[in-house]
Amino acid sequence: MVQPIFDFNAMVKHRERAAARLATIAPVLADLTERLLGRLAYTSRRFTRALDFGGRGAVAPALIRRGLLVDSADFSPALAAGAGGRPLILPGPDDFGLEAGRYDLVIAPFSLHGLDDLPGALIQLRRAMKPEGLLLASLPALGTLHELRLALLEAEEELTGKVSPRVSPFPELRDCAALLQRAGFALPVADIEELEFLYASPLALLHELRDAGETNALAGRSRVIPPRALFAAALARMPRREGRLAARLRMAVLTGWSS
Repeated sequence: MVQPIFDFNAMVKHRERAAARLATIAPVLADLTERLLGRLAYTSRRFTRALDFGGRGAVAPALIRRGLLVDSADFSPALAAGAGGRPLILPGPDDFGLEAGRYDLVIAPFSLHGLDDLPGALIQLRRAMKPEGLLLASLPALGTLHELRLALLEAEEELTGKVSPRVSPFPELRDCAALLQRAGFALPVADIEELEFLYASPLALLHELRDAGETNALAGRSRVIPPRALFAAALARMPRREGRLAARLRMAVLTGWSS
């Protein structure tokens, strides 16, 4: 039996708790969403009904302003209810319960990377699409939060003599287009945007990840409360730019067409 990478129930709990905090990171979510939706300018196809898959309140309003009918789907009931479209609560990772052939546009912003079966998730989204529909998805790619990953490992080993995984594994860019092709999408394309975020307060990075529902949901994570000094020690090792803590996001953008 294949061991899971992610704890699905923990991921849902983190997203539920984040629903009350999203206002704190609304500008970041809006910027990342516009970067993704900006790809719509490169097609002459006109869309009418869209699926907002895990958009955390940033996607549905932007699509509605473009005149689309929008269903907002999430594993978190609270996030689905507050996303801005017609709410759909997804029952589980193995069966999203989506109506077949309903959407001509699917937007999935940073909402797939916590699922064990990413090809299966993409297949489910394709089945929910009309022929010649467009999928736009974003994922954190390999290299994202690399400095934080190393800093946590080094600090924990120094403090306790052992390490626990605390940052999720991310796919390589070259694998992303192959995932789309494997899921049956035509004309699969994957490209990357490199973004750097600067934080005046080192702890602001961890708070932002928490407020986005992106805290540790790895199945192999330690259940032991970490040493009080761990995060401060790790953040002290992070690179600085202009006196601020620097964190890197490598945003992979996946584009594919249903057939």
